[in-house]
Amino acid sequence: MATDVVLRFHLLSSTVVICYHPIMRNIRVALAQINCMVGDLAGNYNKICRYIKDAGAEDAALLIFPELALTGYPPEDLLLKPGFIDDNLKYLQKIVQFSQDFANPAIVVGFVDRDEDKIYNGAAVIAEGKIYGIYHKIMLPNYGVFDEKRYFTAGDGYPVFTIGGVRVGVNICEDIWHAEGPAKTQALCGNAEFIANINASPYHQGKGRFREELAAKRARQNHAVVAYVNMVGGQDELVFDGHSLIFDADGKLIGRGRQFAEELIIADVPISSRNKARQSEAAKKFIAAFSGNIDDINVSETFNLKNNPYCSRIADLLAPLAEVCEALKLGVADYAGKNNFKKVLVGLSGGIDSALTAVIAADALGADNVEAVFMPSVFTSVESREDAAALAANVGFKLSTVPIDNTFTAYKNMLKEAFAGTESNITEENLQARIRGNILMAISNKFGHLVLSTGNKSEMSVGYATLYGDMSGGFAVLKDVPKTLVYQLARERNQTAGFTLIPKRILTKEPTAELRADQKDTDSLPPYEVLDPILKAYVEEDKSLAEIVSLGFAEDMVKKIIGLVDRSEYKRRQAAPGVKITIRAFGKDRRLPITNGYGG
Repeated sequence: MATDVVLRFHLLSSTVVICYHPIMRNIRVALAQINCMVGDLAGNYNKICRYIKDAGAEDAALLIFPELALTGYPPEDLLLKPGFIDDNLKYLQKIVQFSQDFANPAIVVGFVDRDEDKIYNGAAVIAEGKIYGIYHKIMLPNYGVFDEKRYFTAGDGYPVFTIGGVRVGVNICEDIWHAEGPAKTQALCGNAEFIANINASPYHQGKGRFREELAAKRARQNHAVVAYVNMVGGQDELVFDGHSLIFDADGKLIGRGRQFAEELIIADVPISSRNKARQSEAAKKFIAAFSGNIDDINVSETFNLKNNPYCSRIADLLAPLAEVCEALKLGVADYAGKNNFKKVLVGLSGGIDSALTAVIAADALGADNVEAVFMPSVFTSVESREDAAALAANVGFKLSTVPIDNTFTAYKNMLKEAFAGTESNITEENLQARIRGNILMAISNKFGHLVLSTGNKSEMSVGYATLYGDMSGGFAVLKDVPKTLVYQLARERNQTAGFTLIPKRILTKEPTAELRADQKDTDSLPPYEVLDPILKAYVEEDKSLAEIVSLGFAEDMVKKIIGLVDRSEYKRRQAAPGVKITIRAFGKDRRLPITNGYGG
């Protein structure tokens, strides 16, 4: 896993650096972009304390942790356990006690607060052994992967803290996505000069760039510094990408953390006059109409810099394909690591999906921690055997061969009477996949390896996968990766390797399950270049049949694909979790009934 680092202006020559003269009015801020584990209160507490110590050593005035850093995010139904809430509050008090030894910094930490029978998504502001105040999240998201209204009560207070002489408004994640939300109230009505927004914002393609636009817009609208602190790490199907941000009061980017890596980001942030934001007629009306309560809480009036001034570092953004690769790697590494799996097992077919899965696993965990099994049948080509062996040699993981022909023959003999009078069909094809799944799970059972299933999003969408066969496994790396993107990622990985790590023939041969003679995926499905845009429109964008047809696709084909997607819901309910990388993944993002009579 990534190591913790403190960023100074001289660390990376490829990084854009912006320095502010120390005579300007500014505040030294530390953003703790950390990898938390849901439910690991002791582990999260220990990490929080390490970062408090590090930020104190660097003389930070303000240290900001992510949303629910103490509990991990999302804690889901752990929140229904009173003992879990009790323990989280006990560890919060331990953080308070730990802070007694530090004159700096003031600490913003996410936790679960409780008031009688209500619980809140909270942020505590702590300094020198005291909780100065608590903010309760007001805007509770209840869409996509978020279920916060199931658990939390919305807050109604707008505290503003004076820290190092700077007025700081603290709010949480969704709060900043609303233009008329808490950030505006704190800035205009509470005269906040600095907005500390703490987040557990999961990754999907393109989201980071959208976050930057949003945070910059909020800074300009409110003429206040915005520090956007995000969690990093994998949690079941979600990956948090870090990418923490600092924008000055004019909406100019002055600090950016790395993607998919833990960091302590320290910067001396300039503070501008608040007069500009409050002078417009619209602002005056907003202030006059506000009927809520601004808690004005003084933590510290002065802040003396003892160390050399820090410059804001703007980390480079990853290219789009590299970004997805890093998300998948982190998702695999954390799912395996946090669930105490030392090794993973992959069924290697000689095809593109299993090849990319094995490479990602090796990148995430090291090739020594990846084992693969090649399970040929009478339908397996010589090319597939050669390609699987070449891949294993290139990457350096162990490859075993377990032929399935004898077992397949035994199954057919065993079922001969039951299948009497019938022709061989997809049943016999699926038997082969289920034999392979059984072999993988047996090896997993014997040695404790985590089986990585290798299906992609295109296959999962239309049910082109065998339940209890190639769908077997504990984690599905490519579950949210469309087939066309699988090829792009494989080519990207070869490019970064500097040689054909994934053999060229794997990238160029026609996709096939090799469950019957001369089988090709296009026997059952349109070419993936046609299929994937239709699936994106239907699954991710909720477009209707007519809307998809209007994009230029044949109506009969679209009807067929929609029917396949709808009829395959029962399979997806039984599939392993996998890394979310698109705006809408199967699982928490998309929850349709299995028994469903709607045909629209």
